[in-house]
Amino acid sequence: MNASHPFTARDYLCALVVVLVWGMNFVVMKIGLQTLSPMMLGALRFALASLPFMLFVKRPSVPWRLVVVYGLAQGVGQFGFLFTAIHLGMPAGMASLVIQTQAFFTLMLAAGLLREPARAHHWLGLIVAATGLAVIASASGQGPAAMTMIGFVLTLCAAFMWASSNLIVRIASRAAPGYDPVSFIIWSSAAPIVPFVLAAVAMDGADVAWSSVVNIGWPAFLSALYLALLATILAYSLWTRLLMRHAAARVAPFSLLVPVVGLTAAAWAFDEHLLTIQWVGAAIVLLGLLVNQLGGRLLRRN
Repeated sequence: MNASHPFTARDYLCALVVVLVWGMNFVVMKIGLQTLSPMMLGALRFALASLPFMLFVKRPSVPWRLVVVYGLAQGVGQFGFLFTAIHLGMPAGMASLVIQTQAFFTLMLAAGLLREPARAHHWLGLIVAATGLAVIASASGQGPAAMTMIGFVLTLCAAFMWASSNLIVRIASRAAPGYDPVSFIIWSSAAPIVPFVLAAVAMDGADVAWSSVVNIGWPAFLSALYLALLATILAYSLWTRLLMRHAAARVAPFSLLVPVVGLTAAAWAFDEHLLTIQWVGAAIVLLGLLVNQLGGRLLRRN
């Protein structure tokens, strides 16, 4: 489909569902990581998201190399870094915020590598949103909301890998227009399983890795199930659909709403309360999203 196709009510609804699911995602990750290692949680997440469904879901009409590369970038890359960051002390709410730098990486990569047009209001909106992110991240959070440097760096790495996977989706939409996003997500989710298992065995030992699966408790299992069914199959299928229909510069900024949900959920679940200035930063992020989405209409009216 045409990348300049206007956003419909259905597109906005898809974006809202993604924001809500991914906003809760970070609290769920932290629960799962209380008893599972980052690599084993990754293996379980993608095994549950792919293996049961590959039996009756036809593989996507996308070149195999793109399916595999996407699965490795989005699975091992994004979530290997993100799970490790949270495991090493990155607060859930702050993780939901910092990873949204993917919007900036996506815009730059799409403009530089895919030659996708990014208009002035797209850049302005992201600059405004970046200011909001900086306000939140630079505030001196205390207690559970304090952010470690290693967690910050690893989360930035996860954001870059997310942006890379966004570009792969755009490339796939050019190679196989109209492919099934659900099928694409299910089949690509099989790619990270073996790398995650091997990493878990190498880092934790075979006995510990196996024992964590055999003796998994309900909180960890439900966490992996949420991550597989809702955060992966549902949310990433909707996200992929949006990227198939629209330029990355239009879609990526919607993720900037995720921290609003993530910060609220983390404050409720883990008492990760933020300072007033950090909430001001969240409002600036919302303003940046509005500029990105509505700035073109305002310019055309003038």
